[in-house]
Amino acid sequence: MKNGPVRSRVPAWRALATAGVLIATTVIPAVTPAAAAPASDVIVLPGATSAEGIATGRGAEFYAGDLFSGDIYRGNYQRGTAELFIDAPAGRMAVGMKFDERTGLLFVAGGFDGTAHVYDGITGADVATIQLATGNTLINDVVVVNGGAWFTDTFQPVLYFVPVSPTGELGPVQVLPVSGPAGAITGQFNLNGIEATPNGKTLILAHTNNAAIYTVDPQTGASAQVAGISVPNADGIVLNGRDLWVVQNFSNQVTRWRLSPDLTSGTLTATITSPLFQVPATGALHGNTLAVVNAKFDTGLPPTADQYEVILVER
Repeated sequence: MKNGPVRSRVPAWRALATAGVLIATTVIPAVTPAAAAPASDVIVLPGATSAEGIATGRGAEFYAGDLFSGDIYRGNYQRGTAELFIDAPAGRMAVGMKFDERTGLLFVAGGFDGTAHVYDGITGADVATIQLATGNTLINDVVVVNGGAWFTDTFQPVLYFVPVSPTGELGPVQVLPVSGPAGAITGQFNLNGIEATPNGKTLILAHTNNAAIYTVDPQTGASAQVAGISVPNADGIVLNGRDLWVVQNFSNQVTRWRLSPDLTSGTLTATITSPLFQVPATGALHGNTLAVVNAKFDTGLPPTADQYEVILVER
């Protein structure tokens, strides 16, 4: 999420999304917007009243959320279609999300009420609602690691860990205070997107207000800035090997960075733009495709656009 006009109690937010067919990648130093894409590069979320998170499922499947209704859509990158999958109870939100390949569970950040929602990603059944925090909180994004799921809180310098057994049983919430530069509350939108190295020993987080990327030790909460990376309006992030994609919502772009082997620095390798981007919030990968969700926060909060969609671009 990122700052902007506010209606009700909702702040302005985030930008990045997930994978599918190809639009256009602009490789640095060139940053000219790509040519218009064919309709097959746009996957409409039919009936959605807002949008924010996205997660790749099994095969060509993906999940995307209706931010302010909490509904979950399930789609197919290859077919270019999506349909309502989970009609969430009234009062829920759906922010960032991740699918756990091992258990088949879908983890969804619940936003301002401090919750996380867990669904069966195969059947759509409601598995659990977990209270992570109360008071001034925004549960914004989530990453799944071996043994559980980490959630960010954009308003507080903490991370929440929900243990998950190999059979999908959920354990008690653990709270990790974040120290060092990533824990600084410097504006309304602080810790946002989150990823993890394959072994789960290092977490990587975007800090919206600082326009920065940090590493965090999941054992101690100690953090360090990844040098050389500046990402205004940073929202969701995607990690694949040493390649990191940062969705920059109100910047209407996604930047790709190559991280050093020790994760202490990063080098810009591409800037991805598209005339179809309209405040992208989160992203996900599918093969050579990056899928990004258009949050359309430029229309207001809650947004007022007539349609919300996933945009597919070359990664």
